[in-house]
Formats: sequence, C-alpha cells, structure tokens
Amino acid sequence: MSELENWRALLSERAADEVVTKALVRDVRLPGGAGTMALITLDNGFDHTRPNTFGPHGLFALNGALSEIAERTDLAAVGVTGKPFIFAVGADLKGAAALATREEALAVAALGHHVFRRLGELPIPSFAFVNGAAMGGGLEVALHCTYRTISSGVTAVALPECFLGLVPGWGGTQLLPRLIGPANAVKLIIENPLAQNRLTRGREAYELGVADAVFEPADFLEESLRWAARVINGEVVVERPQHDGWDKAVGDARFLVDMKLRGASPAPYRALDLIARARTATRDEGFAAEDEALADLLTGDELRAGLYAFDLVQRRAKQPAGAPDPSLARKVTKVGIVGAGLMASQMALLFARRLEVPVVLTDLDQARLDKGVAYVRDEIGKLLARGRVSQDQANRLTSLVTGSPAKDAFADADFVIEAVFEDLAVKKQVLAEVEAVVPAECVLATNTSSLSLTAMAADLAHPERLVGFHFFNPVAVMPLLEIVRGAATDDATLATAFAVGRTLKKSSVLVKDAPAFVVNRLLTRFMGEVVAAVDEGTPLETAEHALDGLGLPMTPFALLQLVGPAVGLHVAETLHEAFPERFGVSANLAKLVAAGKPGVYLPDLTLDEEAVALFAGGSQASTAEQVRERVLGALAEEIRIMLDEGVVAAAQDIDLCMILGAGWPFHLGGITPYLDRSGIAQPCFLAPGVASMPA
Repeated sequence: MSELENWRALLSERAADEVVTKALVRDVRLPGGAGTMALITLDNGFDHTRPNTFGPHGLFALNGALSEIAERTDLAAVGVTGKPFIFAVGADLKGAAALATREEALAVAALGHHVFRRLGELPIPSFAFVNGAAMGGGLEVALHCTYRTISSGVTAVALPECFLGLVPGWGGTQLLPRLIGPANAVKLIIENPLAQNRLTRGREAYELGVADAVFEPADFLEESLRWAARVINGEVVVERPQHDGWDKAVGDARFLVDMKLRGASPAPYRALDLIARARTATRDEGFAAEDEALADLLTGDELRAGLYAFDLVQRRAKQPAGAPDPSLARKVTKVGIVGAGLMASQMALLFARRLEVPVVLTDLDQARLDKGVAYVRDEIGKLLARGRVSQDQANRLTSLVTGSPAKDAFADADFVIEAVFEDLAVKKQVLAEVEAVVPAECVLATNTSSLSLTAMAADLAHPERLVGFHFFNPVAVMPLLEIVRGAATDDATLATAFAVGRTLKKSSVLVKDAPAFVVNRLLTRFMGEVVAAVDEGTPLETAEHALDGLGLPMTPFALLQLVGPAVGLHVAETLHEAFPERFGVSANLAKLVAAGKPGVYLPDLTLDEEAVALFAGGSQASTAEQVRERVLGALAEEIRIMLDEGVVAAAQDIDLCMILGAGWPFHLGGITPYLDRSGIAQPCFLAPGVASMPA
C-alpha cells in the first residue's frame, strides 16, 4: 500500500462523521493574456455559519484536485479561494478529538503536510485569494501558496492552535517566520492566542506581510485575478526579504509565555521550539518536527480540555442550560440604571451601544450624575478616535445616555438595574423606590455579586420581576453574565434577562440564588485557603506561587489587589455567614483593610513589606505542594457541594463561568477537567473522554 492508502485506511473510521470540504475546480482565463488558472474553491456545502474545515476526507479531496492539476500542461497558475465570507478555518476539531492513538495523530499531521505542500511545489505559481476567515490550517493553506491576496473585509486571520493546546502543525511554524519574520510570526502564533485568542483583520495581516496585496471586498476576486495576471506577466515582482532577530524574538516570547503560563501548558513552548528551528531547518526537517509535535499534543489531555473549553464557549454559552422559552421575553425600549459610579457608567455605555435605546442614570446628587455621564461621553470619544464608531454613531450614543436626579425618569423604562453599594438594606430600599415608579411589566435587575436575591425581593410588591444580572469588571471586556433566579422570579422576567444578555453579546449562565453565585464563591474559597495558609505561618511568597503550575491569569494576592482587599473581605464575610465551616474571615486581611493598603504589592510590583508584615506571626508553615493540594481539594469540595445544591445545571456551567468570568485558561478546561485528571476529584466530575483522552 502507498503512504496515502495507509493514511486513508487508518483514518477513515475516525472521519466517518466529517463534514467534507470539497475542492471545486474551474478554469479561469486570466486577463492580459496571462493564460489559464485552475481556480480551486473550498466549499463544504453550507453557508458561512458552518465554516470550511479540514478532516482526512477534505484533505484527500484537495489532494485529488491537485493531482489532476499537476497532470495538466495548459495551466499558467493555480488559485485557491473559499466560499462566500469563509476561506477555511483549519482542522476539523471534532475529528481531532476522535483520534485515539499517536499513530492516528501522526497520520493526520503527515497527511496535512503531504497535501498542503503540493501547492508550493507545483511547477506553476500558486495563489491564495483569502476572501474570508482564514484560521489555523486554513491560513496554512494560504502560506503554502507562492503568493497571497486578502480582502480588507476579512475579520478573522489567526493561528489559534496554542489557545487550544496545539501548534500550527501543517507548516505554520516553519513558513510564517520565514515569510514575515520571527517577531511578527511570534505575534500571530504565540501572543495573539495567549491574549484570549485575538484575531487579526485583513488589512493588518497585509501590513504584517502575510499577504502580498489587499483589495476591497466588493470586487476582491476580480482584482485578485488581475493582480495574479500581472505577477505572471512580470509586471509585479514580489520581494521576499531576509529576516533576522530570531534569538531575540524567541527569547522575548519565551519570557512572555513563562509569565502567563509558568510552564503549565506545553503547546506554546513546543511552538517556540519549532519557530526557532525554522531558522535553519530544511522544509522536510521542519515539517517532520511539526508532525512529531502534533502527534504528541493531539493525544494529550490538555488538548481535550482545550477542545472541551472551546465547545463550552461556542455551543453551551449560546444555549444556556435551564433558560426559559425566548418567546416569553418582553421588549426593552428604555433602560434605567440606579447609580452613576464606574460600574454603572460602564453598564450605561454597553446598554446604549448594544441595545441602541435610551439609558438614564440616577444617583444621590447631580455631581455624581455629571461624573457618570461624563465618563460615558469620554469613552465614546475614545471609541471615535480609534475608529470603532463613526461620528454619527458617536453623536447618537451621546444622546442616548442621560442622567436624572429623580427616579421618576424610570416611569417608562422596561428594564432597570441597580448598581449601588453591596449592602442588602441599601439595595432593598433602592428597589422599593424603583418599583414605585416603573411600569407593571418592567424588569428589575440587581448587579449584586454575593447577596441573596430572594432576601432582596422580600418586601417588593412583585418579587417575581426581580432577577440577578451580575456583570464582571470591566463590563465591556468580560464576557460572562451570571443570571440569577430568585425564589419568586418568573419565566417572563428570566427570558427578558437572557434576551438582553444576548443583545449585549454576553454569554449568560443561569445560576441559583446562592451566596456569591459561582465565580465569586469559588474565587473566595480559593483565596480563603491561600490566605489561611499565610495566616498559619506559610511565607506569603510560597503561598502566592504554589498554584503557578496551573497557569492561572494571576496569582492569588495579585487577584486580591485587583478586586481590592475591602471587597475581598466583604465577600468572605458574606460567605462565612452562610458557610462558616468552609469560609473563614482572616483577621490579618482585616488588618490590611484597616491599614488602607491596596494590597501586598507596591506600584512597581515588588512586595510591600509593611503589608506583608501584617500577615506575620503564624507558626505552622506549609510547603508549596501542601498549599496547592489544600486549595485544589477545597475547590473540588466546593464544586461538589454547589452541584449538589443545584447552583448550576452541570459541571460544564462551573467551567464556563470560570473561563469567561475569571479568565481561567482553556488548557485547564475551566477547573473540573484539571481536578479530574490530577486525581483530586473523587469521583470525577466528567466522564472519561469529555475533557480527556477517551477511556
């Protein structure tokens, strides 16, 4: 059997459910007498909502098309483009998750190289016309071509593999740094994926050197064909500069990865090694090294956790478990916000931008109102300066957000949310005042982060219309919205809250009315165990870095500094009142708050010795490993209790909340897959194969 036949036999069963991307070939007569181009259109038969991907059958289809093209002697060039709005977005992730052995993983890696490299090794030039989203293996198809054009309308150019626990393994780590230089390649392969999978737009990709020409979307293919003809005729010569700075680019990137992940995920480190190798490796050597890296990573639990996390964000977040029938949602034509502080002002801008309805703020005095409205207008000015909104849009947004000292301004509002001080009595008073003036069907929402919704609604005439609507800070950036159902909250109110969340482009999770809900409850348990270890005598730096192996977005005391010690203490006290046996209140943390310290770090990120001294005095020091086991064991216990209490529908919702609300990394899958595979969760939260290698 040939190598291709071996691959087909090995992979056919794993690809049984593949949505095949076909390679449709047609001849195109190029202008200017440049000859005939065989133009391949990648198309899986669906519209843009189901992008082109590559599984084994799709790779074999492209290989077959290239074999037919290679036999022809009448062609001047070959071109590759995609269906409307989509070029291709890489490997079939469902198929990747189905791979069960290293042999299968190695076959997929080698097959991709075998097929894609043919585009760069034909006797005629090849052109990639990137008309839409080009990600992962889709971008690698383009990189194998001799030349590339890109549409200025493309919104997604990326190599997101390190985000999921992989490397760009079909040529990306070898071809891209040679094309655009190691520093720019590191940006696309390492930095952007680790920055929550940042995407690059078409014009930026051109400026980085990924594409040789950029054209407007309206006549993109026509202009690309004209450009290709000029290249073939010698009217356009594309220069390929030599690049240096390899050691610095790789070294700087390694420092960045260490800072972000602290060795927790192997994929970015493998990618860096491959980028460094590209400096001197032959094509065969570089591609063989990519094959080995892919084979290792495709059969690792980190990838399965990454794919699990990706599925949560892409699917579960769009179909929230337990959400009522969307048809029950009421229309929202005006929004009221009680409070004009930073959080409230951020909300006001978000509601105005996404809902495009009037938003009115109220507060205790005119000065606070003026400050809140001024903040919104200043942020609109920044959006205008960055080109994120037009002048007309900026003017409209400015007119939508107003302030009023009287709550009578809510008389025609359909949705009013309070964002006042986290005190139950204060919130109950505010909600009673709002209920007295709003229409009968107006939804009342609270942005509380830890207080009981049911207690808050106890004195309302209509408690059924109160819902928790918990944003995370910064409001515009953090994608999670915890939607809390109180004991009396009705389905229409809940459906309206979910509809508003969707319009705000947030990922909403339904949460039971339980102390601190999901994210704050788990983070407080997490922080509480770390602080308790320090109180007992563990050196602060030992406890601070005991969890580094997880690659969390920040260390515990850095997180405390971000939220503020006073807020952390308040939430700890709330949870201690509810669950005194599991949540303690640190006397030393209270000292830190009383001393007015913003945390244990100085502005230059060195430790504040005065703050550290406030935690001194314990005599039972733990090792870093003991702190780690203590914290993870506590998290496993708390998650188990939360699931038993029905705080959320399933462990998947816990993970979704931690990923979107706390920034916990994809390579962990949130938290439960890590607790499962480290043996801490007994029994496991997830069945084998859900976020790990199949049993």
